[in-house]
Amino acid sequence: MMDKSGTIIIIEDDEDDRFVLEEVFNELGYPNKRIYFLDGLSALEYLYTTPERPFIIISDINLPQLNGLELRKKVQTDAELSLRCIPYVFFTTALDQQAVIDAYSTSAQGFFVKPGAFDEIKETIRTMIEYWRKCAAPNNF
Repeated sequence: MMDKSGTIIIIEDDEDDRFVLEEVFNELGYPNKRIYFLDGLSALEYLYTTPERPFIIISDINLPQLNGLELRKKVQTDAELSLRCIPYVFFTTALDQQAVIDAYSTSAQGFFVKPGAFDEIKETIRTMIEYWRKCAAPNNF
Protein backbone atom coordinates (compact mmCIF):
# COMPACT_ATOMS: atom_id res chain seq x y z
CA MET A 1 0.00 0.00 0.00
CA MET A 2 1.41 3.38 -1.00
CA ASP A 3 1.78 5.36 2.18
CA LYS A 4 0.87 8.94 1.25
CA SER A 5 2.44 10.10 4.50
CA GLY A 6 5.50 7.97 3.79
CA THR A 7 9.05 9.15 3.28
CA ILE A 8 9.96 11.16 0.22
CA ILE A 9 13.23 9.82 -1.22
CA ILE A 10 15.25 12.48 -3.05
CA ILE A 11 18.32 11.43 -5.01
CA GLU A 12 20.30 14.53 -5.89
CA ASP A 13 24.07 14.96 -5.88
CA ASP A 14 24.11 18.77 -6.19
CA GLU A 15 24.33 20.44 -2.78
CA ASP A 16 22.68 23.67 -3.96
CA ASP A 17 19.77 21.75 -5.49
CA ARG A 18 19.30 19.76 -2.27
CA PHE A 19 19.24 23.01 -0.27
CA VAL A 20 16.65 24.56 -2.61
CA LEU A 21 14.49 21.43 -2.55
CA GLU A 22 14.50 21.37 1.23
CA GLU A 23 13.46 25.05 1.30
CA VAL A 24 10.67 24.27 -1.18
CA PHE A 25 9.38 21.34 0.89
CA ASN A 26 9.51 23.44 4.07
CA GLU A 27 7.49 26.21 2.42
CA LEU A 28 4.95 23.76 0.98
CA GLY A 29 4.49 22.25 4.44
CA TYR A 30 4.19 18.58 3.49
CA PRO A 31 4.51 16.47 6.66
CA ASN A 32 6.45 13.68 4.93
CA LYS A 33 9.94 12.94 6.17
CA ARG A 34 12.54 13.50 3.47
CA ILE A 35 15.70 11.49 3.00
CA TYR A 36 18.38 12.68 0.60
CA PHE A 37 20.88 10.48 -1.21
CA LEU A 38 23.89 11.67 -3.20
CA ASP A 39 23.97 8.69 -5.57
CA GLY A 40 21.82 5.87 -6.85
CA LEU A 41 23.76 3.14 -5.09
CA SER A 42 23.16 4.42 -1.56
CA ALA A 43 19.48 4.96 -2.40
CA LEU A 44 19.22 1.39 -3.67
CA GLU A 45 20.83 0.04 -0.50
CA TYR A 46 18.32 2.02 1.56
CA LEU A 47 15.37 0.70 -0.48
CA TYR A 48 16.58 -2.88 0.00
CA THR A 49 16.90 -2.51 3.76
CA THR A 50 14.15 -0.14 4.92
CA PRO A 51 10.93 -1.62 6.29
CA GLU A 52 9.24 1.70 5.43
CA ARG A 53 7.05 2.22 2.39
CA PRO A 54 8.29 5.40 0.78
CA PHE A 55 5.66 7.69 -0.75
CA ILE A 56 7.69 8.72 -3.80
CA ILE A 57 11.20 8.65 -5.25
CA ILE A 58 12.36 11.89 -6.87
CA SER A 59 15.56 11.24 -8.77
CA ASP A 60 18.04 13.21 -10.80
CA ILE A 61 19.35 11.40 -13.88
CA ASN A 62 23.00 12.41 -13.73
CA LEU A 63 24.30 10.77 -10.56
CA PRO A 64 27.61 9.22 -9.50
CA GLN A 65 28.02 5.42 -9.19
CA LEU A 66 24.53 4.43 -10.34
CA ASN A 67 22.69 7.02 -12.43
CA GLY A 68 18.97 7.65 -12.17
CA LEU A 69 18.08 5.53 -15.21
CA GLU A 70 20.14 2.56 -13.95
CA LEU A 71 18.57 2.89 -10.51
CA ARG A 72 15.06 2.98 -11.98
CA LYS A 73 15.80 -0.19 -13.98
CA LYS A 74 17.01 -1.97 -10.85
CA VAL A 75 13.93 -0.94 -8.85
CA GLN A 76 11.66 -1.95 -11.73
CA THR A 77 13.25 -5.36 -12.35
CA ASP A 78 13.74 -6.36 -8.70
CA ALA A 79 10.76 -8.52 -7.72
CA GLU A 80 10.57 -7.29 -4.13
CA LEU A 81 11.08 -3.60 -4.93
CA SER A 82 8.73 -3.56 -7.91
CA LEU A 83 5.94 -5.01 -5.77
CA ARG A 84 6.18 -1.98 -3.51
CA CYS A 85 4.96 0.19 -6.41
CA ILE A 86 6.81 3.30 -5.26
CA PRO A 87 6.16 6.14 -7.73
CA TYR A 88 9.45 7.02 -9.43
CA VAL A 89 9.80 10.43 -11.07
CA PHE A 90 12.78 12.14 -12.60
CA PHE A 91 13.54 15.75 -11.69
CA THR A 92 16.52 16.80 -13.71
CA THR A 93 18.19 19.48 -15.79
CA ALA A 94 19.16 16.86 -18.39
CA LEU A 95 16.57 17.64 -21.03
CA ASP A 96 17.12 16.06 -24.35
CA GLN A 97 14.78 13.81 -26.26
CA GLN A 98 16.89 10.70 -25.60
CA ALA A 99 16.86 11.29 -21.82
CA VAL A 100 13.06 11.50 -21.87
CA ILE A 101 12.76 8.38 -24.06
CA ASP A 102 15.18 6.50 -21.80
CA ALA A 103 13.27 7.57 -18.68
CA TYR A 104 9.92 6.38 -19.97
CA SER A 105 11.44 3.15 -21.31
CA THR A 106 12.20 2.30 -17.67
CA SER A 107 8.50 2.91 -16.83
CA ALA A 108 9.27 6.10 -14.93
CA GLN A 109 6.04 7.71 -13.79
CA GLY A 110 7.11 11.24 -14.62
CA PHE A 111 9.84 13.41 -16.04
CA PHE A 112 10.07 16.96 -14.76
CA VAL A 113 12.65 19.50 -15.87
CA LYS A 114 14.20 21.53 -13.07
CA PRO A 115 13.21 25.16 -13.59
CA GLY A 116 15.64 27.90 -12.65
CA ALA A 117 13.42 30.10 -10.48
CA PHE A 118 12.54 29.14 -6.90
CA ASP A 119 8.79 29.75 -7.37
CA GLU A 120 8.76 27.56 -10.48
CA ILE A 121 10.57 24.76 -8.63
CA LYS A 122 8.02 25.10 -5.84
CA GLU A 123 5.11 24.88 -8.30
CA THR A 124 6.63 21.83 -10.01
CA ILE A 125 7.14 20.00 -6.70
CA ARG A 126 3.60 20.93 -5.59
CA THR A 127 2.20 19.51 -8.87
CA MET A 128 4.25 16.33 -8.51
CA ILE A 129 3.28 15.67 -4.89
CA GLU A 130 -0.40 16.61 -5.29
CA TYR A 131 -0.73 14.33 -8.29
CA TRP A 132 0.59 11.33 -6.36
CA ARG A 133 -1.45 12.20 -3.26
CA LYS A 134 -4.61 12.02 -5.37
CA CYS A 135 -3.57 9.13 -7.62
CA ALA A 136 -4.88 5.62 -7.07
CA ALA A 137 -2.09 3.09 -7.32
CA PRO A 138 -2.26 -0.73 -7.30
CA ASN A 139 -1.01 -0.77 -3.75
CA ASN A 140 -3.73 1.59 -2.41
CA PHE A 141 -6.08 -1.35 -1.85
